[in-house]
Amino acid sequence: MVEEIKKTCLHDSHLALGAQMSPFAGFDMPIQYAGITPEHLAVRNKVGMFDVSHMGEIFVSGPDAERYLNHIFTNNVSGCKPGKILYGMMLYPDGGCVDDLLIYCEFEKDRYLLVVNAANTDKDFEWMLSHKEGFDVKIENRSDEWGQIAVQGPEAEKTLIDVLGLTEAGELGFYEYYNSVWKGSRLIISRTGYTGEDGFELYTDPAGTREIWDMLLKAGVQPCGLGCRDTLRFEAGLPLYGNELSEKISPIEAGLGMFCKLDKAEFIGREALVTHKELGVEKKLVGIEIEDRAIPRHAYPVELEDGTQVGEVTTGYHSITLEKSICFALVKPEYAALDTPLWIRIRKKTFPGKVVKKRFYQANYKK
Repeated sequence: MVEEIKKTCLHDSHLALGAQMSPFAGFDMPIQYAGITPEHLAVRNKVGMFDVSHMGEIFVSGPDAERYLNHIFTNNVSGCKPGKILYGMMLYPDGGCVDDLLIYCEFEKDRYLLVVNAANTDKDFEWMLSHKEGFDVKIENRSDEWGQIAVQGPEAEKTLIDVLGLTEAGELGFYEYYNSVWKGSRLIISRTGYTGEDGFELYTDPAGTREIWDMLLKAGVQPCGLGCRDTLRFEAGLPLYGNELSEKISPIEAGLGMFCKLDKAEFIGREALVTHKELGVEKKLVGIEIEDRAIPRHAYPVELEDGTQVGEVTTGYHSITLEKSICFALVKPEYAALDTPLWIRIRKKTFPGKVVKKRFYQANYKK
């Protein structure tokens, strides 16, 4: 039986704008409108907006909500004040990643919002339900009730204030949120982002999401597709589940150990991460800059000069912002030091490069 492709509440607008559509995470999603390059540059230089209504929203509430989340989440929820957001992962016992996600702390008294990757929403929900025994919590997948728009770029704050009248948005710090109301419905405004630029997320019901999208569109904000969402996050050194994190790639291997609080008494996967820290890992995520315009792609081999394979590419592009060919790769730890020479095999040829910092691009804004 063929699974029906879902549509977000903004699907009709994407079609009306002539977007190139493609299935992604079970949804029919826009890949590009004007083109990946102009959309990418709009976010880097001005402002762009993304339909991210396919993302999952799961609520956890009850007297044991904090204790339960600390059991399934790598970061430490204890002491996280209302209005703060935490990034971290849910892990399998062997340290592999169920998903990486955001927790909006104390959304209401003893109630938290978890924003998860669209492709993993059902899996995450089932995983969470399967680990609730012994905890007085209620877990609800409310994803179908919410739309979400990401407004990203150096003019994002000005756009929210001038176009939508959301003056309080300018007071948010990085990884903070507040609750508001839009035409009688709850509106959540957060400041996280997945592009390396300043940016906000607007969550509300489908009708409000369509209205906000149309207002932004009328004001000249560039709609952006999943194509440039990937090029932007990659330049900023941000991981993508399925590439830099997966059930076979732990946060330690991905260089995300800072979001795993091993000083917590326990969480699922903790013992495996402790072992990784103490004994080392078999692979480590690095950035590589290539001395050519050739484009490295996912799963291309990473080699030494003599042809010995020491890793493989997870994500690669010819960077739109930097005009360089760059990639993430998982390599053996002994070849992970900065400036280590490595070669990328692209079909029958190899291209020289060197290990560089994973954050290829960093915006100048401060908040």
